Amino acid sequence: MQAQREWPDVTTVREALARASSFLREAGVADPPFEAELLLRHCLGWDRTRYLISLGEPMPADALERLIGLCRRRARREPIQYMIGTQEFYGRPFRVRPGVLIPRPETEILVEQVLRRADDIWPAEQPLAVADIGTGSGAICVTLACERPHWRVSTVDLSPDATAIARENAEQLGAHVRFLQGDLVQPLVAEGLQVDILVSNPPYIPTAVVDTLDAEVRAYEPRLALDGGADGLDCYRRLCEALPAVLKRPGLVAFEVGIHQSRDVAGLMKASGVIDEVEIVPDLAGIERVVVGRAGLSTLHR
Repeated sequence: MQAQREWPDVTTVREALARASSFLREAGVADPPFEAELLLRHCLGWDRTRYLISLGEPMPADALERLIGLCRRRARREPIQYMIGTQEFYGRPFRVRPGVLIPRPETEILVEQVLRRADDIWPAEQPLAVADIGTGSGAICVTLACERPHWRVSTVDLSPDATAIARENAEQLGAHVRFLQGDLVQPLVAEGLQVDILVSNPPYIPTAVVDTLDAEVRAYEPRLALDGGADGLDCYRRLCEALPAVLKRPGLVAFEVGIHQSRDVAGLMKASGVIDEVEIVPDLAGIERVVVGRAGLSTLHR
C-alpha cells in the first residue's frame, strides 16, 4: 500500500508515533510529540487509555495512511483542531471546523468570571437572562447554559455557518440556548430584549495586524471573527453604546480583550453611563484579558 511505501519502517503503533513526531518536528510544528499522539489516536479512534496499553500492537495500514495525510496537512499549518474536528473547552468537547474560531484557553477565564461575579450579585437559582454576543462554536453560551441550567441563555452571530456549528454543540452537550442571527446586539434591540448579563469575546485584532498573524490563524480561521477594525475596538464601541438599551440594573458585562486593550475597553464601559464599577482580570500569563463591568451597584444583592 501507499503508506507502507512512504513509511516502510512503521509496523507498530509506537513506531507510527515516533515517525509522525519526527515528521512534524522537521516541519517546524511547536509540540511534535503531543500533536503526533492526537493525530494518531484520532486515526485509530482510540481514547488515551486504549492508546497507552496498545503501543506495541500492529499499526493498521488504513490508519497509517490517514495519519500520513493528516501529518502533511499539519505541516502546511492547517489547525489540528479542524483536522480532528474537536477542541476541549471548560472540560467539554466542542465540534469545530472551518467557519468558526477555535476556542482558546484564555476564554475560559471569561466564563469563570461571569459565573463567579453572577454568584456574588444574585441569589442562587435566580433565572437570569444572559446574552453571548458572537456565538462562534458556542463555547461561551453552551458552557454557561450547561453550568447554570436555570439561566435563559441567548446568543447572537452574524455567520450562519457559526450558528449551525454552535447548534450542533448545544444539542450534543444538552444545553438549552436560544440562537439569534444578526449584527452584534441588533437582534436584542429589535426585540426590546434586556438582559442581566452581557458577555462577549468579539473580534479585537486590528485590521493591519490580521495579515501578520501565524499562518494557521491567518489562512484558516475566519477573518470575520478576528478583524476588530483599525484599532481593534470597533465591536467594543458598538457594544458599549448599546448597554443603556440592553442591560438591566443590576447588571453584569464581561468582555475578553486583546493585549493593551483593557484600559480602552474599561473607558468605553464607563462612558456608556450605566457601568458603576469596572475591574480588569489578567490571564495566567499576566496579560490583562477580561474586563468586567457592573451596573446598578446600589441595587445589588449582597
